[in-house]
Amino acid sequence: MTQGQSSFDWKEWMRAFGRQERRVREFLGLSQDQLARLAGVSQGAVSRLEGGRGLATPMLVILKINLAISRALREVDPALLNDELRQALEVENRISPRVGDVGIDALPLTKDPVLEQLVLLYRNVPERRRDTFLSVVRAAADALSGNPTKAGEKSPGDG
Repeated sequence: MTQGQSSFDWKEWMRAFGRQERRVREFLGLSQDQLARLAGVSQGAVSRLEGGRGLATPMLVILKINLAISRALREVDPALLNDELRQALEVENRISPRVGDVGIDALPLTKDPVLEQLVLLYRNVPERRRDTFLSVVRAAADALSGNPTKAGEKSPGDG
């Protein structure tokens, strides 16, 4: 290898970085447009970054997007996030995600991967229907716990 050449695959790094940014954005329930407004960048910049097409994206744009995501993640209960993602709230750790199956992009966002799926399902339900969604989840949880409440009975805490 001659001086100046590197065996590091920057395209793969950008793809892995973009995949992780998208997973976190979706977990937070943000659209690309919402994230772009929070970061003060264009929606196209967010799209290019998430698609791994942002190899020439200025570092300032990447930092702005990361800072917006970090601010939004700080609003999430830290107990829901896995240890690595909590550490990733520090910008320095977010700038250089590992590539491949051993990096942060291969880990669940929460301590329980099923919780991540449940949060995504909830976020995909229109706000006006989230109460119905929660009622269905509660009923399913009651039924699965072996202590279903019967029609007309109050569940604990219903006063």
